[in-house]
Amino acid sequence: MSGKPVSEMSFEEAMAELEQVVARLERGDVALEESIRLYERGAELKARCEQKLKEAEEKVAAITLDADGAPTGTAPVEGL
Repeated sequence: MSGKPVSEMSFEEAMAELEQVVARLERGDVALEESIRLYERGAELKARCEQKLKEAEEKVAAITLDADGAPTGTAPVEGL
């Protein structure tokens, strides 16, 4: 698992590490304290993935199209 701060991870990095965390927890071969630490890290990773997805959805929603349906640029999205 990465020592990289969750806040600096791309969606793909956070998702890959979240999958590793889930796999370790599902195996059930970690001590209680380690399970708690993994669960907390997993919750942070999940929140990061949700944040990155929301940002992507907002960017896609802001793409403007011309009369022929071709993208002409993006409209400003509040908060980004």
